[in-house]
Amino acid sequence: MSALTTQQLGLILAQGEDSQHQFKRNISNVNAFAAELVAFANANGGYLIIGIEDDGTVTGLSREDIARLNQLLSNASSQHVRPPVHPTSQNMTLEQGMIMLVHVPAGLNKPYMDHKARIWVKAGADKRHITAREEIQRMFQETGLIYAEENLIPNTTLEDIHRTRLAVYFESRYKQTLEESGLSLEQIAKSLHISSGEQLNLAGLLLFGRNPQQFRPAFMIKAAYIDGTDLASQDYRDSEDIEGPLLDQYERALFFITRNLHRLQAGQGVNSLGKLEIPEIALQEVLVNALIHRDYFISAPIRILMFIDRVEIISPGHLPNHLTVEQIRFGLSNMRNPVIASHATRQMPYRGLGSGIPRALESYAFIQLIDDREGNQFKVIMQRPER
Repeated sequence: MSALTTQQLGLILAQGEDSQHQFKRNISNVNAFAAELVAFANANGGYLIIGIEDDGTVTGLSREDIARLNQLLSNASSQHVRPPVHPTSQNMTLEQGMIMLVHVPAGLNKPYMDHKARIWVKAGADKRHITAREEIQRMFQETGLIYAEENLIPNTTLEDIHRTRLAVYFESRYKQTLEESGLSLEQIAKSLHISSGEQLNLAGLLLFGRNPQQFRPAFMIKAAYIDGTDLASQDYRDSEDIEGPLLDQYERALFFITRNLHRLQAGQGVNSLGKLEIPEIALQEVLVNALIHRDYFISAPIRILMFIDRVEIISPGHLPNHLTVEQIRFGLSNMRNPVIASHATRQMPYRGLGSGIPRALESYAFIQLIDDREGNQFKVIMQRPER
């Protein structure tokens, strides 16, 4: 990371603290220092600027302070953070005195914790200690150490597999029937990575389960068409709770949206059905991405909100790791649910390789992508043409 200039620092001080810039008058406790390093490493990295009041006033540090802080930083980063982090420091002389800037890069081995095994994360400009299992699991997920789709579902057995659905999929993929394979259902389920042999995992439940919501009721789609432009309106034109395996959810969600969209003649004959005001291919790509790439560590449904001026599709979980909206616009991807994705290529119009969002944007330009990290959700807004 290149050193900050005085001009850049002035802009940061004027804008105030945020999730990537925190001010400290001084630090004297190694544990407090370690907690700040952990919080930055578990987030997107940032700067800890020492010698500054919370309001941005420069109080300055003595040379003795600088020497002590550098020693404290070395001790905190190597001995009080697990795994160790590797921050860099920069001393800067201002009119009001010297300050110290500590840059902490975003960690590659999350979750980081202090020497008491406490996990700290950023909460705006401050930090907080997390203990909730779901939050900790999501941090392991970011590093690829665990996947929500691999979690075994208690009380499920191979009897909870929709055998006809599995048979159709198996024959389509392998060009032979389940019986012709000569394998038992247990062997097939294990080879497809949808079961331990006895219990279904989440991927198996969502792809081939008879009734997925019996065991995981939150993993569904809630759809509503609101007769207005915001949620405050109490008038609903249509609503539906969409359950079942992912393929059923996809098909029913697509039908919910298309039946509530207008069709435009666009030069076609009067007897033609007309073209959807939002191209179906764009709807397909966005829906498939929502079902496949959502965060299944979050027990919440996907939401489809239709308004008179737009369609919103909201997925639980922000973009994984350090992926940005601009990157996914150009086809970059990060596989959050690889088993579900590998089977979805043969069940839904999903091609993988990060091509879905670029294809949706190519077919329809009026799409806004919002990575809401504070709300831990990803939102796609598709504007409807004015009538």
